[in-house]
Amino acid sequence: MAERWLLKTEPATYSFEQLVQDGRATWDGVRNPTALKHLRNMSAGDDVMVYHSGKGPAVVGLARVTRGAYPDPAAGNPKLVVVDLAPVRALPHSVPLSAIKADARLLTMDLVRISRLSVMPVSKAQWDIILKAAGIR
Repeated sequence: MAERWLLKTEPATYSFEQLVQDGRATWDGVRNPTALKHLRNMSAGDDVMVYHSGKGPAVVGLARVTRGAYPDPAAGNPKLVVVDLAPVRALPHSVPLSAIKADARLLTMDLVRISRLSVMPVSKAQWDIILKAAGIR
């Protein structure tokens, strides 16, 4: 069964629009031990919400894991892993962090509780709430 995840990116570094333009990407640069643990649990076929951090933080698009976790070929450190992603679609309406924080049903989400974490699981209920807020469903 496919899992659901949220991946954060600084749009000035690598935006969802760039992922769409590239058609696929290797998601790298993760160093936090908890985020790396989550990356290791990702498998091909898992669904991903792409979140733009920094100025105007919001969930902006959907992607899919095309290759599960494998050692980062550029790092030279077996503890560092990456996954490969392909874009699925931009959200009709981005879902800002302020809207997520304003929804009591999402207050237990790691995005709210552990704000600096860059890779996190998303429950089916949380996924559905965010997609509805984005105009999907």
